[in-house]
Amino acid sequence: MKVAILPGDGIGPEISAATRLVLDAVDDRFGFGFAYTEIGIGFTALEEHGSTLPDSSFEAARAAEALILGPVSHLDYPAREKGGLNPSGELRKRLDLFANIRPAATRPDLPSRTGASFDMVIYRENTEGFYADRCMYTGTGEVHVTADVTIAMRRITRHASTRIAEAAFAGAMQRRKKVTVVHKQNVLKLTDGLFLECCREVAARHPDVEYEELIVDAACAHLVRRPEDFDVICTTNMFGDILSDLASELSGSLGLAASVNAGDGVAMAQAQHGSAPDIAGQGIANPASLIGSTGMLLEWMGANRKRADLVEAGRAMLAALDRTLADPASRTRDLGGTLGTEAFARQVAKAITDAG
Repeated sequence: MKVAILPGDGIGPEISAATRLVLDAVDDRFGFGFAYTEIGIGFTALEEHGSTLPDSSFEAARAAEALILGPVSHLDYPAREKGGLNPSGELRKRLDLFANIRPAATRPDLPSRTGASFDMVIYRENTEGFYADRCMYTGTGEVHVTADVTIAMRRITRHASTRIAEAAFAGAMQRRKKVTVVHKQNVLKLTDGLFLECCREVAARHPDVEYEELIVDAACAHLVRRPEDFDVICTTNMFGDILSDLASELSGSLGLAASVNAGDGVAMAQAQHGSAPDIAGQGIANPASLIGSTGMLLEWMGANRKRADLVEAGRAMLAALDRTLADPASRTRDLGGTLGTEAFARQVAKAITDAG
């Protein structure tokens, strides 16, 4: 199995190497025969090729069976015309990874920010919306009209809205059968109006799934007040980005937040957090988010390809991560422990081996 690792910037190389340590333990236990390719992106690629995502890197990523993307420092990149592409957005758009799936769940041994126990998954549309690099065929969706006026355009399509709703309802059918659609249709009457229309049509085809709608500002309040009531949230690109960070932080830490970007037959694991350049190279970054994301990726691949061994491997990886985090002595510094990045990964790898 061809596995492409795109380490990225900041702490990306460290947590990517840690994730590979855990994958090696998975490979030893299940015998997949992972063949790794490391692909340069971000500042490393910019210095060598003049682009943060050169064509050669994209083609190498597209040829892989499994993609693991580390965090990138795209806010610090030069302008697009000078090679400063956002690898995350570009890969999502070019590979049509339309669903960004982000779970947020409390753990018994780690305190939540609200005191409540909850388990939810946010399905975020990934290819359009207010994201300027994803809403135009060429160029971006932002226009500099005059020196003092800028305009941002938002694209919402029936196709993209319907398929993210279908993905969310399919996910809900495997969980507690409830979908909450988050929108701002009271202000964005046309764009969120179309999004809601599509979600309602999909809901009508799933009468066994409880359905509700919340305006995004109310959804933020309800996430804080009653997070245990949410099961699956379905929403547009920008709202999903914001809500998933809120939900993950409420569950205990954004550093634990896993995510997978999924399309039709292809998916990519990605840490939900940023590149944290202030602690890069110190060996103290928490790799749990990327490890968890990779476990999600294996599970998704198994379900997509009808391979029970991949599903089992993904679940084993996630279970080992949970067992490691349950022990205060096995945590990284940000969670009150003492372990560094590599030492934490080795504990997760040991948990996989011991369970086998």
